[in-house]
Amino acid sequence: METLTQMKCVACRKDAPTVTDAEIAEFHPQVSDWEIVEIDGVKRLRRVFSFDDFAQALEFTNKVGELADEEGHHPALLTEWGSTTVTWWTHKIRGLHRNDFVMAAKTDVLYQP
Repeated sequence: METLTQMKCVACRKDAPTVTDAEIAEFHPQVSDWEIVEIDGVKRLRRVFSFDDFAQALEFTNKVGELADEEGHHPALLTEWGSTTVTWWTHKIRGLHRNDFVMAAKTDVLYQP
């Protein structure tokens, strides 16, 4: 079975379905440090990454940005002193897609506190 980190993001059309409850049950355990939150009626994956200072948080933010450009799928990023909050969801479908779980797993790989 292919893990989330081995998967590539696929182009997402506006009519693509959001993940099912069964898919969430399959994918979420692979990114268990991520919480599923609902904001303005849209489910999202969110995780706060901790660092010793602003420079480390900014460096991580830039790595996530580079990954997002490579994969063609972009998160919301909030960089603060000592932390970066990363939130993945698919804007086109106003919810979670498999791509969001793939990118959460790949973001975890980048994190080396």
